[in-house]
Amino acid sequence: MDGRRLGSIVGATGGLGFVLGSAGGVPATLLWQLVAAALGVAVLVAVWRTTAPAPPPPSREGLRLYGVCVVAMLLAVPLGARLLTAADLEQLVRVWVVLVVGLHFLPFARAFGTPLFTRLGVALVGVALVGAALATASGADDGTWPAATAVAAGFVLLGFALGGLAARETRASAPR
Repeated sequence: MDGRRLGSIVGATGGLGFVLGSAGGVPATLLWQLVAAALGVAVLVAVWRTTAPAPPPPSREGLRLYGVCVVAMLLAVPLGARLLTAADLEQLVRVWVVLVVGLHFLPFARAFGTPLFTRLGVALVGVALVGAALATASGADDGTWPAATAVAAGFVLLGFALGGLAARETRASAPR
């Protein structure tokens, strides 16, 4: 399976995870879950039907950068969650996860020579920052804004997973 298809499946899985895992904290839970499931199915159909040529595989340096980013994300998520919990800010853990996931995508544009990853990373970081601002400004500890942030991040991931299959970007900037 080529990288674009695999990336879309991984992105859609992450997006579904965000929505299905957090929609219970926002109004219209079932609606958000059904829309996310429909988008997940749309991604799978698009993966199956796409005729776009497979992008070339990433270089060794690109794969190394990818691995470092994934490991950094896997370390940053629980570390940040512990720190937020210790600071009595446990309600912001979901926002932290969205922020870290967004940040981990930023170097992927270079690793894979695909600018789409920069846009995805910036979008997720933006969602996290808006969610943090709303959660902090509301002063509520009920977790609604952090849950809404995770749901929004899920839809961003699903949208990029679907849109990434149609992207026709070059790998000219990929490290060799």
